[in-house]
Amino acid sequence: MAEPVRPRRDGGRVVVGLDGSGSAWQALDRAVGEARRRGATLEIVHAWPWARTDPLAFDADAEPRRPPVEVARTVLRLAMARVAEQDPELRVVPTLTPQDAVPELLRIGERASLIVIGTRGLGGFTGLLLGSVGLRLAAHTHRPLLVVRGDAPAPAYGPEGHGKVLVGVESGADEVAARYGFEDAIRRGARLRVLYAWARPRLFAGDHMLPSREAVALRAEREQEVTYRVVAALREEFGQVRVQEHTAHSAPAQALVEASRAADVLVLAVQRRTARLGMQLGPVTHAVLHHAHCPVVLVPVG
Repeated sequence: MAEPVRPRRDGGRVVVGLDGSGSAWQALDRAVGEARRRGATLEIVHAWPWARTDPLAFDADAEPRRPPVEVARTVLRLAMARVAEQDPELRVVPTLTPQDAVPELLRIGERASLIVIGTRGLGGFTGLLLGSVGLRLAAHTHRPLLVVRGDAPAPAYGPEGHGKVLVGVESGADEVAARYGFEDAIRRGARLRVLYAWARPRLFAGDHMLPSREAVALRAEREQEVTYRVVAALREEFGQVRVQEHTAHSAPAQALVEASRAADVLVLAVQRRTARLGMQLGPVTHAVLHHAHCPVVLVPVG
């Protein structure tokens, strides 16, 4: 197993959205590890009009009549203390904002190397499973987004429980996600599993003329060849990474969710499309975000 590289102080930044929920505090712990691996600054973003704090878990809302902004400041102080316990040397920037969660995280995270959020929030930066805030972030961010799923602890250095990074690829356009996976395997000192997962195109769509089965099969074969070449080039570039390659023989979402049981993080390219309700995520991404057994990193394409 490869040894994790020592973090370099490159002036990068990891941004984490915190709303005071248990899931958000778990995301904070993950963000600490991500910042340490990168040698980056950690920015903790907390919004006070909408976010709420769990008083039983964190004792930050013991006085119900305290002004919301005071409660929010307490949450940030608790967050700073929690980070200091894990890494006293980590540079941390606390940010308190009255702005709406999604545009504020998008704005602050524009120059970040990673944005981190939880999944089961109280109504601020995170939501039940992956609520409206998380889905809107995933649909609009131009930076990698880590959605913290699963209950495994978050070590700051080296491999986690499985010592494995999982990357799902479908086409040559997913090179950006594959590259992130290779780089993350180095940061973690982990192995990399590349899972090729192709959805079968539909052959019928109302009155529209569609290609024959033979044409669809030929197109899929060509796309696979391109994807194989992309991964082969990355294997050569990142020769220190131990790589396993597999092809899914089931529905892509099902294969990725099942494979995530034995992974510490799952990396996917964000394939977004414009619909009547704005930017939308594809069905595979949706399924993975709601059902994966480990944290998920979405890497935007383009």
